[in-house]
Order: sequence, then structure tokens, then C-alpha cells
Amino acid sequence: MSGCLGLPLLAHAGEALAQAGLSKIIFPFAAGAGGDTLCRLIAQEMAPALQRTIVVENRTGADGLIGIKGVKSANPDGSMVLVTTGPTMYLLPMVETIPSFDAAKDFVPVSLLARFEFAVVISPAIEAADFKGFVAWLKAHPDKTSFGVPSNGTIPHFMGSKLEKDLGIAMTRVPYRGSAPILNDIIGGHISFGITTLADALPQHRAKGVKIIAASSAERSPFAPEVPTLKESGIDLVADAWYGMWLPAGSSPELARKLGAAASVALAKPEVKEKLTAIGLIPVGSNAEGLTKELAANAAFWQPVVKATGYKIEN
Repeated sequence: MSGCLGLPLLAHAGEALAQAGLSKIIFPFAAGAGGDTLCRLIAQEMAPALQRTIVVENRTGADGLIGIKGVKSANPDGSMVLVTTGPTMYLLPMVETIPSFDAAKDFVPVSLLARFEFAVVISPAIEAADFKGFVAWLKAHPDKTSFGVPSNGTIPHFMGSKLEKDLGIAMTRVPYRGSAPILNDIIGGHISFGITTLADALPQHRAKGVKIIAASSAERSPFAPEVPTLKESGIDLVADAWYGMWLPAGSSPELARKLGAAASVALAKPEVKEKLTAIGLIPVGSNAEGLTKELAANAAFWQPVVKATGYKIEN
């Protein structure tokens, strides 16, 4: 009874906080990684401009679905926004047997925030000076074509599937929990190569522990300008990723514009740029239209690739 009696008070408190302008950025992954740092930086910078308190909540689980569904069902009053990777928004509906959400119907786009890149990483013990040389090595060693990805159902997973098809080489995908164990197994000679975020591989690349032979971005990475892109290496594949911001469906377009403008101003600050580039993120900032176009282009590109693999998540 005491719990029931308290419910109206809790509801009152929630309404008061929303009216006071309390905002939450929901980040559906663990604290400490690049995306979490991005959220905390923009929250800190946007708060004074919006004259409101902004807190970051790491609502983790189910490959990002817990946080995404939490914002999907939230009150569209501006008290809660979602910041997550583009791939979670367009890949998850493709691989779930019953999609949990529709990005176009269940969310209001706010802004593209920052980009990050992927890389093809090999052991320096492999006699290959570049990607083309590595392809020749793979063909000469068909029993050593296993490669690591940070998780199933991710861009590296489907990059590997596309490379397998385009190169005509049968390969074995090995899913890991993150980039660190992939790099350790490349160094240890347990797998031939890996596809992971470029930022995660850079420290070992610079220390000569592993060798980055190709970047997935459209142009050479500012973090490793000496590394050619896959396109330069003869592979028609651009596969960078990014973080974006969304509001729940029903939110005001005017609010979306206001939040997007505040985020873009925050990302343009030199001190914010410096902190983000230090962790391998490229600040962007855009508007709702830019985010919508980016999401649609990525979904159109990956849809046939994902479908061809037959990969699904049972839910």
C-alpha cells in the first residue's frame, strides 16, 4: 500500500523535473568508450546554451536495444534524447526477426555528431606490404583465412562478408567481445587478420605489434594518413560509422532544430574537437535532414549485403 500511495508523488516529481528542463542523454552502451565520452562532452557544452541540466545515462543491454526502446517509449517532451551509432539504428531492424523499432517512424532525427572508421589489421609476421599483397597471401594460404570481428551483427561482420564475396575467398569469421582480444589474437598468431575500429588498432599499429593495411573510410584517415583506403586498394567499399542524436516520435521539430544547433556549436569548439580527435572521433555536426540522408544511404547500401548473409537475431 505504501508503494502504491507513493506512485502519484513519483509521477508528480517526474513532471516537475521535465518542466524544469531536466534532460537525459541515453547512451545504450557501457561507460568509458568513445561514444560515452562524446555524450559527456556535448552534454557539458550544450547545458548552458539550453539553460538546462543534462545528464548521461548508460542504459545498456541487447546490443543497444534496451536504451533505444527506452527512448522510443519516452514522453516526447524533450526530457530524453538518444545518442547511438548509426549502425544500431539501421542494422538492428534488418537482423531482428521481428524489428523492435522503425527509425523513421519511432524517432525524430536531430543531428549527426561524429564519425569513426574501421580498419583491416594483420600481423606484421605476414609477408604483405599492402592490402593487395595480403589478398595474394590469403589465396596462397586457404587454411589461414580466419578473421576476428568485435561482435556478430556489426559493420565489421558484414564488411567481412562483403570482402569474402568480392575477393572470392572462403573465410571464417570469429566473433569477439570488443577489439582488444582481436588484436591480442592477431599478435599471438591465432587469427590471420581482424576488422575493428581504426582508433582501437592505432596504438598497436604504431608500436609495430599489428599492421593496419587498409582503412574503410572514403578518404584516408587523418589519424593514419599513411594507410590507403579499401577503395584505393581496389575494393569498392566505404564503411565508416558514426554517432547520431534522436528524439522520440511526436517530439517537436522545433525542439529537434534547437538541439541540433546546440550540438553543432558544441562540436565546433576547438577544445571539444581536440578531445574527440584524441580518441579517434571526427566531429561533424549537422541537422535533422543531414542525419536522415546519412541513415537512408547507409541502410540502402547494407540492406542487400545483410540479406545475402541470412544473418538474423531471434527475438
